[in-house]
This record gives sequence, C-alpha cells and structure tokens, in this order.
Amino acid sequence: MKKFYNYQLTHFVSSKTDIHSFPSDSGIEIAFSGRSNAGKSSAINALTNKKNLARTSKIPGCTQLINIFEVKSGIRLIDLPGYGYAKVPQKLKRNWHYVLVKYLKMRKNLKGLVILMDIRYPMKDLDQKIVQLAIDINIPVLILLTKSDKLSSFACKTQLNQVRKIVLSFIGDIQVEIFSSLKKIGINKLKQKLNDWFTHIQYHSRKL
Repeated sequence: MKKFYNYQLTHFVSSKTDIHSFPSDSGIEIAFSGRSNAGKSSAINALTNKKNLARTSKIPGCTQLINIFEVKSGIRLIDLPGYGYAKVPQKLKRNWHYVLVKYLKMRKNLKGLVILMDIRYPMKDLDQKIVQLAIDINIPVLILLTKSDKLSSFACKTQLNQVRKIVLSFIGDIQVEIFSSLKKIGINKLKQKLNDWFTHIQYHSRKL
C-alpha cells in the first residue's frame, strides 16, 4: 500500500564531505542532483514548504557538501553537490564529480535520483552522463525541468517533448516533468514520485 509522506516535517540532519562518514547504509534515500544553477536547493525548499531548509545562493556552486535531510526516521533526502559551474577551480569540479559518482555507486539504499535541469538548457553533456550512470546501475530517474516560469506554456511543452524524446535512447526508468519552484508547478508530481520510491518494496538489483 502506498504511503503518503508529510514533506513539511523534513529537517536537516548533517552535512558530509565524503560518503564514508555517512549513516549506515539502511533506510531509504532519494538523491537530488543537478548543475550548479539548476535550482536544486529551491526545489527542495518548495517540496518541503520551507524557505531556508536547503541553502540557496545567487552564486552557483554554493553547495559543496552532501547535505542530508530526514523526512521521518529512515526516510532521507540527499542534496548532492552541484556540478558543471565553470568559475570554480578544476580540482574542485573533479572532487564534486568524484563525490557524486561515488555516492551513486556505493549507496545500496538509494532508491531514486532526481536530476534538475534548467528548462532553457536541458540535457547538457554532464546531465546526460549522470543520467547514463544512473541507468547503468539501475537507479530510476526523475528529471525536473526547472524554471519553467521563464518560458511560455508553448515553449515549456516543446522543451518537455524534446527531452522526453532524448531520454528514450537511454532505455531506462526515466520520467520527465516540468517544474517551477516559484510558481509551485510540478510539486505534486515530485511528491507522487518520491512516495512511489519510498514505498517500493522491491529493491532494485544494483550493477556495482
């Protein structure tokens, strides 16, 4: 039976620099990933209806740690470091990518990955690499095309259809939806997907 979680009860637990300092690999985790300017923190705040739960900044690349939030005991949301911001040192970019890949490959209790992309610039090279990695290790993906309030309804629908066509080539469990933290568009669909993942009783076989 599907459960419906109250995401307004979500609270911050801790920030980590490395997966080895994470809690034990138990419970269920859903991770949020995306380019540094995709609106990842804003999406988490909109989901939980809390303005400052996840740190937002006008400066992309602000999230340098893995932030752990708990919806209820054993049910966690993971805010992964943003990737792809050009104005940070190359060494730091490599470290962010290493942490992200390591987390995706090693956390056996990871049940889904939410990838946020600016609807105006979706499916960049790094975005596609993260999608492919998730599919390779059998993690279902929800792509949220953020900042949809920046485009007309027609342009949003066009972008949505284009991205849905692109993801067909990945041959995996991928859902694509329009999202806007500002206009509260797509939040119910995000909640529905999280509920599905959190209550899915069959563990995905992981290709490690």
